[in-house]
Amino acid sequence: MRVLLVVNPAASSVTASARAAVAAVLRSAEPTEVVETTHRGHATELARDAVSAGFDVVAVLAGDGTLNEVGGGLVGSTVALAPLPGGSTNVFARTLGVAYSPNDAARDLVASLARGARRRIGVGVATTPRGDDRPFLFHLGVGFDAAVIRRMEARNPKLKRHLAHPTFAATAVSTWLRQRDRRVRIRFAADDVVAVGPYAVISNSDPYAYVGRRPLRVTRGASLDRELALTVITTLRAPVLTRAAASAVGQAKFLETSAEVVQLTDVAKVTVTADAPFPWQVDGDYLGEVDRLDVAYRPDALTLVVP
Repeated sequence: MRVLLVVNPAASSVTASARAAVAAVLRSAEPTEVVETTHRGHATELARDAVSAGFDVVAVLAGDGTLNEVGGGLVGSTVALAPLPGGSTNVFARTLGVAYSPNDAARDLVASLARGARRRIGVGVATTPRGDDRPFLFHLGVGFDAAVIRRMEARNPKLKRHLAHPTFAATAVSTWLRQRDRRVRIRFAADDVVAVGPYAVISNSDPYAYVGRRPLRVTRGASLDRELALTVITTLRAPVLTRAAASAVGQAKFLETSAEVVQLTDVAKVTVTADAPFPWQVDGDYLGEVDRLDVAYRPDALTLVVP
């Protein structure tokens, strides 16, 4: 079995010693090559090259953005994706039950490879007006959600490395205070339902993210075993956002019952449109602004190595 280890050296939890230790664990069990990413989109290129070169597994020591890129490069192939924790939050790895420590996760990966622990899942795919496809593993966010990610990416990398969660909270507040796009009404059409609002998340799994070790649950009906779930918050009024945030870290009752929140589960397609460009992001990676997205669930798209 041939393993390619993709490392993002700029990721929050990646150090030279961690990289060397993980590589050593993998090489003790399987032939393993190590490559580092150098620019945005590079991980997708490396994943596609791995498919062409006949690798069996691509392990990723990086954050969710790099993991998303690798996953996108592997969609439609039989080469398996193996997440290892290298970012500040590692949402998808933690969703799968991957260990918090890179060394522990690498040892678990060796055991998983030995027993053939693999799982085939579906992914979400967003198509832009230019015809570009961008898969996502756990969520796609538009409007206010993506505006927060945009401002996070502009922050000092040291803040994101050492104070990721407090920085995100502060960025969300500052984005709300300075948000100039509140009048942009974004329309979401799915299953004969049309919802309008400035803030939405399309989920391929649950949870949306983590705060420390506590999961943030936006749509409890989201699952890797089901089609997509859509949550639209129809207003940016402070009381609604505050209760929505509290609900996400609690039992999600407000998000499930509020008249100002629209939720749909088991959705195969979502068409997102607006009269003006809106920001969007996938798996925590900000992708700019568009005035339309066609989002679809692609079943049986990706193989995972699971703990």
